[in-house]
Amino acid sequence: MRHGKPHKRTEPEKKRGGRPPKLTPERLRVLRRIGLEHPTDTLDELSERLARETGVKVSWLTTMRGLRKVGLVRQRPDRTTDRKAEAPAEREPKSYGYTAAHREVGKGEDYPSSLTDAEWSLVSDVFEKKGRGKPPKYARRGMLDACCYVVRSGCSWRMLPKGFPPWEDVYKTFRRWTRQKKFEVMHDRLRGMWRERENREVGPTAAVLDSQSVKTSPQGGPKGFDGGKKVKGRKRHLLVDTLGLLLAVCIQPASVQDRDGAAPVVEEGLAKYPSVRKLYVDGGYGGQCAHDLRSRLGLDVEVVRHPGNRTVGRLLDAQLPLFDPPTGFVVLPKRWVIERTNGWNDRPRRLNKDHDRRLDVSAAWIWLAEARLLARRIAWDQLRAVA
Repeated sequence: MRHGKPHKRTEPEKKRGGRPPKLTPERLRVLRRIGLEHPTDTLDELSERLARETGVKVSWLTTMRGLRKVGLVRQRPDRTTDRKAEAPAEREPKSYGYTAAHREVGKGEDYPSSLTDAEWSLVSDVFEKKGRGKPPKYARRGMLDACCYVVRSGCSWRMLPKGFPPWEDVYKTFRRWTRQKKFEVMHDRLRGMWRERENREVGPTAAVLDSQSVKTSPQGGPKGFDGGKKVKGRKRHLLVDTLGLLLAVCIQPASVQDRDGAAPVVEEGLAKYPSVRKLYVDGGYGGQCAHDLRSRLGLDVEVVRHPGNRTVGRLLDAQLPLFDPPTGFVVLPKRWVIERTNGWNDRPRRLNKDHDRRLDVSAAWIWLAEARLLARRIAWDQLRAVA
């Protein structure tokens, strides 16, 4: 038996093979481009976008390591940063108001909320039916003017002026038109006319989703408490196009979360306008809600977050000097249009608080207020074209 040092192997040891990395240099370049195009997306959202473009699904941890390799860092604003910021310079708003040339001299029974002849000619066939049968006791135009008066002034039905038909007949007609969705048909027609004026297709391809919590009166009906806004009442879920015009409306108690109320209003909008492919939402609809809308409805959902968001932050190129994120009010792209629509809905006194028991009646007031606004715009635009 030989004793001594063990014999050394002269053959080189073979290296064990490992799994190749999923993020190849080419995929890292794609990831860098996606991160710069969508700097406020979460890691899960970036992973989904990478999977749709390259077909390779990676975890959020792998995505984070890949972002570091390509030189993208996430900057989160300091919590001690002052949130106050000067508001941007206000531009002079475009006026669509009435003038002496726009409104004709009436019989003394017209009110500022009443439709002019030009406005009534745009939607008269929606409310008037020509054919056999007994003619209506009261003119349909007077009925519509009474509804416009109520939504603009905020008065109760019993306080309608005597220049209008009796309030009982007006209320019954309003409820019948609500069941028949006359106000929605009126708005859809005017919305298509306005989109044609703006050189847009009648069927939109992009939409914006948001909600607005409003208080309710002691009339009763479904209501809840919104813990985020500290509002006891109802929540208006609106779906609008990129011009801020309504596509769908859904009224729910304020206790319903945004992520739970998103699906009904989006499905209602897609049923009317299947051409919609892009959807812009805020951070309240991010996460699982946005993932469900993408997978179930086939929409390209983009979450538009504030640049100073402290939860997600913002991806920046580490090779470039970092800058302080903006604070205070910031005009977010594709998101300000629906905030402007919510501002339009606050102007009629009937809509600054929900005074109705029924949810379908509350939605009908929104359709009527927005249709009234569009009718004024289109009639004024036609008057200027003739002049």
